[in-house]
Amino acid sequence: MITLQGLTEPYGDYVAADSNGAGVYRDITEWADSTPGWMQKLGEIGTEGGILVFVALLLFQWWRARRRDDRSMALALLAPAAVAVVYILSEGIKLLVREERPCRDVTNVTVIAECPEPGDWSFPSNHSVIAAAAAATLFVTWRVIGLLALPLAAVVAFSRVYVGVHYLHDVAAGYLLGVLLAPLLLLALRTPGTRAVTRLRQQRPLALVLGASPYAPPARAPQHARHSTYR
Repeated sequence: MITLQGLTEPYGDYVAADSNGAGVYRDITEWADSTPGWMQKLGEIGTEGGILVFVALLLFQWWRARRRDDRSMALALLAPAAVAVVYILSEGIKLLVREERPCRDVTNVTVIAECPEPGDWSFPSNHSVIAAAAAATLFVTWRVIGLLALPLAAVVAFSRVYVGVHYLHDVAAGYLLGVLLAPLLLLALRTPGTRAVTRLRQQRPLALVLGASPYAPPARAPQHARHSTYR
């Protein structure tokens, strides 16, 4: 005899799982499993390699700022610092929420990437936080590159669901956290950062790191050289 409890328990489990985003996660991973092998490999490489692209862009922005004004250098130095602060915040949220990875929690799914170790929590997605925060700071400091970086960050975020290691809400929350908070930190520290760079650029040992402002006043001629004209 089939009891009412036997009928409702599986349905209750399904509703609970779907309310956590498991339904969307299952749809995406099933679609991902049906994609060509080369696309799956590209997704597996790109989900990690995308972060390296943002690291390279931030480094190039710093190198470019060595020949620009003090404000540009300050923003170039503050951008990765803002990304780091938002990342640390996301780690704190992970420890508070302690959401299990979907690749471990949702049954009967095939995932592309290896599931992270137990205790490596899912919400929010750190990859999404880092990519979005870097893209948002680039949008503030280097508008043309930022316009390209923001959609790239969205692709990196979605790739985390595509390879099976995050729910969709994990990456959406991570993207919003990075894209909203990092620029606020950057702009809040812009003025004191610019003042600090102005002072530090006067120190010769830091010339390689900070460069020189193109608007720096020319050095004064030695006193004896000016007097020699009147001899």
